[in-house]
Amino acid sequence: MPFEPGEVVAPSDPRIVLEGQWGHQPGVAITVNSGSRISFSYAGERLQLLFDTDGLTVAPHLWITVDGEPELHVVEAPVIELSAPDGRHQVEVVVKDVNEHANRWNPPFGCAVVFAGLVLDVNARLRLGGRPSGPRFEFYGDSITQGVRSLSVHPESEGADGTTSYAYLTARAFGATSYQVGFGSQGISKPGNGEVPAGVDSFGWNFAGSPAERVESSDVVVINLGVNDPTLDVEEYADYVRRVRAAYPDTTIVSLTPFNGKHADTIQAAVKSLDDPKLSCIDSTGWITEDDCTDQVHPSVAGHAKIAAHLVDALEEQTSLRRIT
Repeated sequence: MPFEPGEVVAPSDPRIVLEGQWGHQPGVAITVNSGSRISFSYAGERLQLLFDTDGLTVAPHLWITVDGEPELHVVEAPVIELSAPDGRHQVEVVVKDVNEHANRWNPPFGCAVVFAGLVLDVNARLRLGGRPSGPRFEFYGDSITQGVRSLSVHPESEGADGTTSYAYLTARAFGATSYQVGFGSQGISKPGNGEVPAGVDSFGWNFAGSPAERVESSDVVVINLGVNDPTLDVEEYADYVRRVRAAYPDTTIVSLTPFNGKHADTIQAAVKSLDDPKLSCIDSTGWITEDDCTDQVHPSVAGHAKIAAHLVDALEEQTSLRRIT
């Protein structure tokens, strides 16, 4: 039977839960970050996911789950139709990858997920689901946090998967809402790929012209930047952390040193210099080796799992949070 359009649902509808770093413009919600999620439930058989793909030069990759196992969708067209046997269904859309090399900072984008809402079949109904109730985490990092080359050494989205990243895994372990912000090649003072500015300039923004507004403060902010900076001094790193602290006066902030140990002494000294009781430094040196990476630099799926296991343990030791898995 042909699809018979019924209710049209905007991205801002409270029955749709958006998780991660999303910017909002009239009629659309936009993310440039792997690991961002859309979830909702419906009763019926069919519906359509709508995306604005005008002007995109590289298609983003999504994992879409309807009740069961996730399926890969490459967003090359503005409509993705979902169908299931008549009944109640839970849908989860997770951004597998927004390509790190295409412009994803300055609109109009070369690659981004521009979600334009849903169209329900005439016999389908969107249901009001529960809002996230767990803690709130934020991660700020580079290509490793993004999940680049976790699947393979393929340099484009085929090799990348934000859902395999240590950040995604750590948040899920605590049942947390997660803001996973990773930009390939970015450092504290070094710009990233895809026209992304340096970490010190991109913090607090979804993308150019879109402030990252939070309805409520996060419980934990994890910083994992520095490995891409050719040089890094104490004051540079401290200045970045001050910006995070200004945004979140009461949040626990964790500075995670690069996994290869680069700039570890500088980062530890910067954290110590700030004399902040809710700021700590976790030295991750040795958590993984080159054998845990696909290209001696970027962790494999198994390498990310090792990192997440160490980080979950460390966060349980330093906070009152407890894993649920």
